[in-house]
Amino acid sequence: MIEVRDIQKKFGDTTVLKGITTSFRQGVTSLIIGESGAGKTVFLKSLVGLHGIDQGEIFYDDRQLGKMNEDEQKALRTEMGMVFQGNALFDSLNIEENVIFALNMFSEMSAAEKKERADFCLERVNLKGVNNRKPAELSGGMKKRVAIARAIALNPKYLFCDEPNSGLDPRTAILIDNLLQEITHEFNITTVINTHDMNSVVEIGEHIIFIKDGAKAWEGGGEEILHTDNKAVTDFVFSSELFRKIREKS
Repeated sequence: MIEVRDIQKKFGDTTVLKGITTSFRQGVTSLIIGESGAGKTVFLKSLVGLHGIDQGEIFYDDRQLGKMNEDEQKALRTEMGMVFQGNALFDSLNIEENVIFALNMFSEMSAAEKKERADFCLERVNLKGVNNRKPAELSGGMKKRVAIARAIALNPKYLFCDEPNSGLDPRTAILIDNLLQEITHEFNITTVINTHDMNSVVEIGEHIIFIKDGAKAWEGGGEEILHTDNKAVTDFVFSSELFRKIREKS
């Protein structure tokens, strides 16, 4: 579980995050949504410690992020998996080497154990047998699955995804959504996903936080968001044709 208490973040004189309080539960897919510039990415980066916060507290299972020493922070990093918007695969490495990269940095596994773990993770994301191929040989959806395989290589307790469906066609995006939710439930991970994709809200939005102008404007579940009377949420969400059709039917 990740608990966030009244966090604020400033850049110069501009306050980007304005006192956000929430929690992310284990075994649940949590989505952060909102307009471009609302503060979603800054919020996600603050959660993982890439941005220091100016006020508030962030706890990882009762461990306060801001009070960890260097060794404790390093230990926490081994419990995190990241799926980046642009995948961040190394073009010069083959797929197996990309998945093993985090294991080389943070584990003391033998070469055989790393190979076995890479095989397991690739098979779990339905990419068995691509170990020796290079990223350039894969489709966008396959690259995203490699990024997920790498993110779960260390068997993380916490998984963070920044726009995982960016650049994917709708069908592939749904496959990625379902894969992330399956992995979250199967391995009981605390998963936080920053997304613009309203299909994701429908498919896997078990817990949703809507951020507007740096503040938490709404929080609830996927079913609740279809019936909320919060104007800020409805103006944003129901600008999507998908959601307009869903609401008309409900």
